[in-house]
Amino acid sequence: MNIKQRNARAKKVTNQKLALREKLWGQINESELWNRKVNDGYTTIPRTFPLIAQIMDNLSGKGTPVSNTYLTIWCRVFDESFIEIETPAILAMESGFSGQRAITTWNSRMSKLAQLGFIKPERGTLGDYQYVLVYNPYKIIQKYHEEDNISKQLYLALFKRAQEIGADDLSSE
Repeated sequence: MNIKQRNARAKKVTNQKLALREKLWGQINESELWNRKVNDGYTTIPRTFPLIAQIMDNLSGKGTPVSNTYLTIWCRVFDESFIEIETPAILAMESGFSGQRAITTWNSRMSKLAQLGFIKPERGTLGDYQYVLVYNPYKIIQKYHEEDNISKQLYLALFKRAQEIGADDLSSE
């Protein structure tokens, strides 16, 4: 499918969804809805993120879920695939950690993400995680799948969903 065909298909699907939305909810004031093309402060996220998060949390082990920490990082990363962290306390809070151990817990989740290969941190003058490179999660998950470290059922769910949305990151097996 070429770009022109893809755009025509996307427009057709959008129009169908808008028509259905109008049938279900009537006329809606567009200013009351979130539109990534109009509103600032958004990020691109894989539509498969719920499955990616489950796989990450399964890999990290019981009692140490890492997906909220990863999502916090993802929401700050741009196309360069890295972030600079100047205030770990803010990222700890955004990741869901509070109290006296918030930063310690956040640091342990960052360490786990690095051990699992989803990120690569570099120490700076502000701490161990001042600079963080964010890898393509599909590629990391694919590696774990090839090593039989992910449940087949969960991997197949991710693979199927990725195919549905046109993501070919897992297709190079």
